[in-house]
Amino acid sequence: MPELFAVAVITVLAVVSPGADFAMVVRNSYLHGRTTGLFAAAGVAAGVLVHVTYTMLGVGLLIAANTALFTAIKLAGAAYLVHIGLRTFFSRADVTVDLAGERSLSRWGALRTGFLTNVLNPKTTLFVVSTFTQVVGPDTARWQQGAYGLFMSLTHLVWFGLVALFFSHSRLRTSMLRAQKALNRAIGATLVGLGITLGVA
Repeated sequence: MPELFAVAVITVLAVVSPGADFAMVVRNSYLHGRTTGLFAAAGVAAGVLVHVTYTMLGVGLLIAANTALFTAIKLAGAAYLVHIGLRTFFSRADVTVDLAGERSLSRWGALRTGFLTNVLNPKTTLFVVSTFTQVVGPDTARWQQGAYGLFMSLTHLVWFGLVALFFSHSRLRTSMLRAQKALNRAIGATLVGLGITLGVA
């Protein structure tokens, strides 16, 4: 029970702490609507499963022990965040958005964006690897480790699904779209800042 409690507490705290996943889901939700935001949230949750899978296979230990490999992953993730951040920062702010639900970003595009943001996020790599190596015991059954991984993914899905629902609410979304230029610059700068911070950390 203490192990389960520790995994649950660490997961919840890691999920609700603002980061690249949060900024990406907010961006997709207010710009493209509820469905697109929810698909971005699903992409984030799917990305967590990738981290869990390679950690359970032992690759996570290799990443943790191999500085060059971890640095390469970290730089790739940082470059991706900076790229998306710059695109958001310099995107046109006079784009007409159909609040009735028409999307300029496809469901697949939203899923892919959420997935790549999470998979290339070294913060998530460290979160999953450290949880499995420091909290989960070596004698913990594989099925139980898998259940922990599913819990991590489901927690991400629920939290970011709620974020998507909140930021795609019609009134809030309308207000945010009126300030689209400022929001694009704020979110873009945040993503660039996170990318640079992760890259040099």
